[in-house]
Amino acid sequence: MQAQDKVLILHGWGGSDAPHWQAELASEIAKNYGTVSFPLLDNCHFPSKNRWVKQVKQILKDFKPDTVVCHSLANNLWMWLCEEKDMIEVERLFMVSVPSLKTKEKTIKTFFPCLMPRNIYAKEVHMIVSDDDPWVKIGEARQLASHYDATFTTLENAGHINADSGYGKWELIENLILNKR
Repeated sequence: MQAQDKVLILHGWGGSDAPHWQAELASEIAKNYGTVSFPLLDNCHFPSKNRWVKQVKQILKDFKPDTVVCHSLANNLWMWLCEEKDMIEVERLFMVSVPSLKTKEKTIKTFFPCLMPRNIYAKEVHMIVSDDDPWVKIGEARQLASHYDATFTTLENAGHINADSGYGKWELIENLILNKR
């Protein structure tokens, strides 16, 4: 991460407050004098695709991030945003725990089915998934990564890569975002 980089962190269904790795990442960026936006999206426990799209379009316009870090449902949100007019392109997009594009969960039904946009609006795409994520089969995630020429990292037995599966402070994502080697 360069000093002028701006990082937007988008949570999924239910939010990603501490001790979730996204909250830890936001804190780590700030501690290193980085510029981070980690908004609580509207009604996160009962999300509406249209409200989230509208909210994040405004954030993108105002904040102008270089890097976007999506977890879970935020990945599908990003794909919907890619269908909007005047979508901005970011330098780096991190897609963590992408759910199946055919998810059938009632509470988040407005996000599905989700089509793959023609343009993902990122110069670099990095996808990180778990081999036992209950929300997506590894083959579907791998196909999505291939479609966008994304780097693909598979974690073993990491569940949905969230606080419930032990992902609070997560050095891998911090190193990737902060460009530590």
